[in-house]
Amino acid sequence: MKKILKIVFVIIGTLIGAGFASGQEMYIFFFSYGKEGLIGIIVSSILIGIIINKSLYIVHKYKIKTYKQYLEVFFKAKSDEKYFNFKNIINIIINIFIFVTFCIMIAGFGAYFEQQIGINKIIGSIILSSLSFIIFMKSIKGVVKVNEILVPILIIFIIIVGLVTLINIDLKNFGDYLINTNKSNSILSAILYSSYNSILLIPVLITLRDYITNKKQIKKISIITTVIIIVLSSIIFLLLTKVDVDITKLQMPAVYVVNNMSKILGYGYGFIILGSIFTTSVSLGTSFLQNVTNNKETQKSEKIYKKSIKGEKHNKSYTQIAVIMCITSVIISKFGFSNLINVLYPIFGYLGLLQILANILKKT
Repeated sequence: MKKILKIVFVIIGTLIGAGFASGQEMYIFFFSYGKEGLIGIIVSSILIGIIINKSLYIVHKYKIKTYKQYLEVFFKAKSDEKYFNFKNIINIIINIFIFVTFCIMIAGFGAYFEQQIGINKIIGSIILSSLSFIIFMKSIKGVVKVNEILVPILIIFIIIVGLVTLINIDLKNFGDYLINTNKSNSILSAILYSSYNSILLIPVLITLRDYITNKKQIKKISIITTVIIIVLSSIIFLLLTKVDVDITKLQMPAVYVVNNMSKILGYGYGFIILGSIFTTSVSLGTSFLQNVTNNKETQKSEKIYKKSIKGEKHNKSYTQIAVIMCITSVIISKFGFSNLINVLYPIFGYLGLLQILANILKKT
């Protein structure tokens, strides 16, 4: 059970990043659809659970080490150069999205410091970028350890915030909200949410292959993760019903609500935001680095992977790319946290639809 929870915590740590904990993702993909959004939460969570189950099984069965190898399970290698290039294009798109999302986490860290403390957002971005680089040099074990410590704390605190919200909720206003904000395309929004999250999750799941031992274990991981996602998403959704200003003007609406509820809870939720951003950034950054470096040195990929599992020193290529990635992320973070989420997440959601379809329909 301990191994199962370790994997669950890494998955949850990847999912509850800046967009989730701040309330931005919940507003864009679910809250704006009222009661239909609640149905969307269930649909997307179950879909994510199915994707986790199928992906982990494929990774375990075929001993996948890189995302490129994962794609080969769906697109068999052929001599046709165009076919080969198509597979490479998909791999490049996935790597770009993982990198961009890493940048969004860096931007989110800076946005929190600017909104809550008044410190220039670039300073906050530099802090997280530097911390992430330190973890990147510690191997996959370092990523697992970070999630193993922080994620349980994050989950417990979000549940506490949810209970306090339930006690103080105005049922009449909540009921009026559910009636007045109904939209018909909420299921598409839920699928898009699952889609872009699957793009993030699969490369992370690949880095965890040595923690998987059997199919029964995979099933438990999927079920536990799905239940946790539903609970946490519902809590953030509930928090947003208490926003008493124009929600579109807030970069972090959930933070705004918690701060109004209690200063003590506000400080605690600040830890949730920063912790969730940190866990997501290190998970995504590590999967990006391993995918890129393993693709650059295909013949050495197994040696690289084993070194990262054992915590041995990384090769020169890995370190150089890590440095470039961290510096670039600070520059891109200047575009703004909410702007990056609103524009890029839906786009990548559509791009990930093919991956979801291929994953679900694949016979294993």
